Amino acid sequence: MKDFPEYKRVVFDEATIKSRVAELGARIEKDYEQEPLVVIGVCNGALYFMSDLTRAINRSLEIDTIGFGEITDITSRTGAVKITKNIALDLRDKSVLLIEDVVRTGLTTAYLVSQIEDYGPKKVDICTLLYNPKRLLIPIPIKYYGFEIDNSWLLGYGLDYSEQYRNLPYIVEIEKKQ
Repeated sequence: MKDFPEYKRVVFDEATIKSRVAELGARIEKDYEQEPLVVIGVCNGALYFMSDLTRAINRSLEIDTIGFGEITDITSRTGAVKITKNIALDLRDKSVLLIEDVVRTGLTTAYLVSQIEDYGPKKVDICTLLYNPKRLLIPIPIKYYGFEIDNSWLLGYGLDYSEQYRNLPYIVEIEKKQ
């Protein structure tokens, strides 16, 4: 890839991600087999994960996305974000599965869950590809996660570097952003 940043190592290769996504899809399919399910992906990071995951769930479901923008120098400490793309579906009395690319502090995810709860769903569960429980600042109910991670800076499969390289089919560790 042109101008690809140097990376330390491949953390999760394409085959490992594909296998784990299939496992999660089968589990989600079984867990929600008797109820209407709406899957909401958090733009833009979760788009690849959500796309692959929903294809691994062999049942009908509704799909939407929610987008947010960070408030510079505040979001990482407070979780304060602004919604840039809202939900268009009716969520009343339906089970909602919020799809994240990565949960670190949990602050942004907790805010998004509170926004979704305003739509009156039966329940809101969280599924994230990557999860760092050591950085969690607020308890949030993560029902499913793909892989546990540390504080490394990661890139690929939805994770970006200045909005680039999300399209890599694997995840690499890069040097910390400056």
